[in-house]
Amino acid sequence: MKITVIGGSGFIGSNLCSLLEESGIGFEIIDKKPSAFFSDKVKIIDIRNLNKLRETLDFCDVVINLAAEHRDDVTPKSLYDEVNVEGSRNIISVCKEKNIKHIIFTSSVAVYGFAPPNTDESGEINYFNDYGRTKWEAEKLYREWYEENPVERTLTIIRPTVVFGERNRGNVYNLLKQIAYGIFPMIGTGTNVKSMAYVENVASFILYMAQHGKGYQLFNYVDKPDFTMNDLVLTVKRILGRKATTGIHWPYWLGFTGGLFFDFIANLTGKKLPISSIRIKKFCATTQFETSIYKKTSFKPPVTLEEGLKRTIEFEFLNNKTNADVLFFSE
Repeated sequence: MKITVIGGSGFIGSNLCSLLEESGIGFEIIDKKPSAFFSDKVKIIDIRNLNKLRETLDFCDVVINLAAEHRDDVTPKSLYDEVNVEGSRNIISVCKEKNIKHIIFTSSVAVYGFAPPNTDESGEINYFNDYGRTKWEAEKLYREWYEENPVERTLTIIRPTVVFGERNRGNVYNLLKQIAYGIFPMIGTGTNVKSMAYVENVASFILYMAQHGKGYQLFNYVDKPDFTMNDLVLTVKRILGRKATTGIHWPYWLGFTGGLFFDFIANLTGKKLPISSIRIKKFCATTQFETSIYKKTSFKPPVTLEEGLKRTIEFEFLNNKTNADVLFFSE
């Protein structure tokens, strides 16, 4: 088996490629950035360039597309469409030309927007930002590709919830950092529920589907059980060896007003700040999802959610060394 990982230099991609190497599966990476771990496997190509992609993407058994513009503050906003939608269109075009019959596409639970608790794969599409919109538009392109020849083609679409892990500098890291440094402000009641996913588990499921996928399949990816924000904070403090308390709870209106103030400063200075009104809104919202993975497949996550938190916290905050050699920046 040979696998091409588009976006393989990124956070999930690097973890996936480590699993591929450990499994002895042949792979190559296509990315606009070099790979920090697999420099001999990467071809530097921007998927927005169809001709370059055509020249670069060789025949393989599976194409896995992890490439995306996904931060809340991407500028210009046209990049969402250029990369997430038109980039996918280019990938599909080349797969048709080279008769590649198996594609795995990582979408996002962002297509559901602020969804009702326990939303599964049948949930209403109700995105609230360009990231969610363009992931949904890309999904439709991949489904069209599959439906042209469902007898011979295989398509898996995976919608992960928020993914965290070692070296990632996204929203979960920012939360862990605030708790570790004793500057965490609990906004709201803390009873809102958060679905999360540890990066090694997500990568393991992608590999599982590369080996076992058949026909068309759609999955949310969620590690269970879910945490309330209160439980998450208490768990993190226990791992850190701190007193297990959630501290003072600031009212939501005050936190959201503070987020609007940071929005104003960001617009005034042109700088991207770690606090914003949308991040406060996302922090205080319940983002709880269900998945059919455990009913429809025999996949079992190799790491529990709490063990994933423990590994991340130990790597980032408890080891007496600098871990800033390779970092990944995302939401």
